[in-house]
Amino acid sequence: MLNQTLDKGQIKELVLNAMNHRHATKEYDKDRKISDADFDYIIEAGRLSPSSLGSEPWKFLVIQDPVLREKMMDVAPGAVEKLKTASHFVVILARKGVRYDSEYLLDHMKTVQHFPEDMLAMISEQYKHFQEGRNILDNSRTLDDWSAKQTYIALGNMLTAAAMIGIDSTPMEGFYADKLDALLEKEGLLEDSAYSASVLAAFGYRKEDPKRPKTRKSVEKLVKWI
Repeated sequence: MLNQTLDKGQIKELVLNAMNHRHATKEYDKDRKISDADFDYIIEAGRLSPSSLGSEPWKFLVIQDPVLREKMMDVAPGAVEKLKTASHFVVILARKGVRYDSEYLLDHMKTVQHFPEDMLAMISEQYKHFQEGRNILDNSRTLDDWSAKQTYIALGNMLTAAAMIGIDSTPMEGFYADKLDALLEKEGLLEDSAYSASVLAAFGYRKEDPKRPKTRKSVEKLVKWI
C-alpha cells in the first residue's frame, strides 16, 4: 500500500501540472546536470515498468561518454542538439527473439519471476498460445517489434517520472537503425546482437521555455464513452 502524505486531489494536481509543463525539449542547458540520485530515480521508474508477459525485454544504455555521443551524431541526426547539450542521454534497447521457448525468456521465468521448475512447461505453453494468437511469431520482424513496443512503456514512465521532479526530456526516433546498431555493436554494447536500439531519450534542463503553449486535441475528440 502506498504511504500517501498527500490526498488524492493534490496528487492529481501535481501529476497534471507536471504533464502540462513537460515538452519535447529542443535544446538543453549544458551547464546544468541532473544529480545521481535524481537520475537513479528516473532509471528506477523505467526498471519498474510493466511489460507483456513480464518479460522486461529491454536494456537502458546511459551514454555519458562525449566521444561516443559525438560518434552517434552521424547516425542519429534527429538527436544532434540533445547529444551536445543534454545532461543524460539514454538509448533504450529492445531484446531480440523473445519467443515463448527462447533461452532468455525461460531463464527470466526461473531467475527473475521465480516460477517453480515444475510449472515452466505449462507457463511456456500459455505464452506460446498468446504469441501465436497475437501473430507475434509470424517472423523475426513481428517478434522484435513486439519487444520494441514494450520499451515505449518504460520510456513513458521515465518521461513522466522526470517531469514530476522538474526534469525535462525528449523522446526521439530520429536515427538510422542499422547504422546505430552497427555502432553500438562495435562498441560491445549489444551483447553480440542480442539487442537492438528501439528509442532514444534525452534528459536535462531546458535552455529556454517553448515559444508557444502546449497543444493537444480536446477530450471530446479523443474519448468515446460506450
